[in-house]
Amino acid sequence: MQVHVADLRSGDVVSRDIFNAYGLFVLPAGTQLTESEIAKLFQHQIDYVDIEPRNSGTGNAPTAMRLKPMFESAVAGSELLYREALDSGVVCEEQMDEVFRPLTDRLPEERDVVSMLLLNSEAEYTFNHSVQVGMLAYYIAKWLGWSEEEALTVSKAGFLCDIGKCRIDPALLNKTDPLTEEEYRMIRKYPIFGYEIVKRSFKNELMAKAVLQHLERMDGSGHPYGIKGEDIHEAARVLAVADVCSAMISTRTYRERRDLLHVLRELHRLSFNELDPTVVHTFIRRLLPFFVGKTAVLSNGESGVIVMTNPTDFFRPLIRCGETFIDVSRQQGVEVVDIAM
Repeated sequence: MQVHVADLRSGDVVSRDIFNAYGLFVLPAGTQLTESEIAKLFQHQIDYVDIEPRNSGTGNAPTAMRLKPMFESAVAGSELLYREALDSGVVCEEQMDEVFRPLTDRLPEERDVVSMLLLNSEAEYTFNHSVQVGMLAYYIAKWLGWSEEEALTVSKAGFLCDIGKCRIDPALLNKTDPLTEEEYRMIRKYPIFGYEIVKRSFKNELMAKAVLQHLERMDGSGHPYGIKGEDIHEAARVLAVADVCSAMISTRTYRERRDLLHVLRELHRLSFNELDPTVVHTFIRRLLPFFVGKTAVLSNGESGVIVMTNPTDFFRPLIRCGETFIDVSRQQGVEVVDIAM
């Protein structure tokens, strides 16, 4: 079957060798496409590709559809772990593996991280957020060049980043009215509570430090201790980016979720003072290729398909509008205002 490149999906299998308009070989038949290879086809200005027929099973199903059952199971299990931590003061490592392993075993295989960010369940925000942070932390760590073991360890810390909240009154956590100074001081203690639980449960300093310091900021404006810069553990700096990203794309009791483009722009802004710039810029640089093939809406009212990202200006890609191309980086006063996911 012949498919336009904008309609290709990760997992599609190329049925014929692909050459560009100049006769240069691009991809061989039999290639199972990833997002980076689809981006490569756009860069070669290839319009149509022959692929094997898509089966009706889950192999070619969108990432969100494949992972949703495992995500929801992990969220439900996360709630049970929080209850156990409140009752016993520890998290059972075997139980944690049982809750999260079906999901973490799939993470190395998945490439469409943008779709994974859209995963959500009906459970309370804290449990959705923790699972999302764990997933994001894994990918950020891998993109930074960490080993598989290190990435999985920081991912586990992400799953438990808010475990200390089990010791705080839920009514206080979900309060929509302004917090009193005493209430705010109480909430700020939850990373310390989390550190105590994780340290007692796993005897793993990386996990414990990541949980303790994930709300610290590079400029010293974070908490609970106001440490800054290199004094913050590198795993905590990874969790900080995953935590901020997840928080902004989630619906909270006091505000609606933000679109992903807004979130990435805000992360970029924070990289100049609060968040580790290497972690943030690596995250954005690796995430933006997943926007290739998505529809961008411009501030001048035009819209088109993103065909190439700009490595020197993250948020000003090359866009195809019908038969013409718009290089947003060269258009004064024009910017991308929304991306249809």
